[in-house]
Amino acid sequence: MASQDWVDKDFYAILGIAKDASDADIKKAYRKLARQHHPDTNSGNTASEKKFKDISEAYSVLSDPDERQQYDAIRAMGGGARFAPGGAGGGNAGFEDLFGGLFTGGSGRHSGGFSTAGGIPPEFADLFGGGGFGGGAPAGYQRAPQKGADRTATTTISFAGSIRGTTIGLREPDGEVIDVRVPAGIKDGQKVRVRGKGQYGPAGNGDLMVAVNVKPHEFYTRDGDNLRIHVPVSFPEAALGADIEVPTIDGDKVKVRVPAGTPSGRTLRVKGRGVKTSKGAGDLLVTIDVAIPKKLTKDAEEAVKAFAAATADADVRAGLADKARL
Repeated sequence: MASQDWVDKDFYAILGIAKDASDADIKKAYRKLARQHHPDTNSGNTASEKKFKDISEAYSVLSDPDERQQYDAIRAMGGGARFAPGGAGGGNAGFEDLFGGLFTGGSGRHSGGFSTAGGIPPEFADLFGGGGFGGGAPAGYQRAPQKGADRTATTTISFAGSIRGTTIGLREPDGEVIDVRVPAGIKDGQKVRVRGKGQYGPAGNGDLMVAVNVKPHEFYTRDGDNLRIHVPVSFPEAALGADIEVPTIDGDKVKVRVPAGTPSGRTLRVKGRGVKTSKGAGDLLVTIDVAIPKKLTKDAEEAVKAFAAATADADVRAGLADKARL
């Protein structure tokens, strides 16, 4: 709701700008003056406190297109724009009747205002950590103390660190190091909350939200809570069967039985050796890749030829059996 101050105060002069100033000019002027007169940097200075109230009120009005238009209309009327004495109901009824719908329908509340704690506009919350002196609120209206805004950061950790969990240190511009505990099993792109390390606020600091990027691993990939790995085996191992050792993400090894006749591409499961979370543990999925030697010795070549000859009839019989079943 408009007030007598709209007539008595020159908000343009308070911000040191021209009457045709652009929105960008208004924001720039407010930012400069708010830094200069903010109570956090002028403790006990009543003059700066009053100045901060004035510039906050000026910005509250001039930054809103509708209120700026109303303010300019009232100022254009000069000294004639005054509150008329009310009738039986008292108050500002005469003024509201005089200007009709120019204001907010007699709601008794200023239509502007800042959404952040302490009267700081949202776009300037970074100036003072989201807090500050409540000079921008309408007269008679007290804003409830609000928590400071959250801050954001990004970090990158190793694949193993994402599986086992780790702690990283984020260095602030002032040199302070914030320890961020990354829980075991975190996925690429997930966020970790560090409480109390955000912007300052009268009702408490906000939080620091850290987005975690996970580096790819050379051998492992993640599939939900399972881990996948490809392991090469020789042809004799795949054909005859073998016990092989498979490395785990924890650094130890597990024995895996490769059944005889295992084809390339078959996946074997090792229970409980995947990603461990508070909800349980995934599995290690081992995909068998049968390795074919690029070069054979003479003896090896003869052995392969003998194998081919020995299995030729078996292959034919297997094919005939398959056709018979069809």
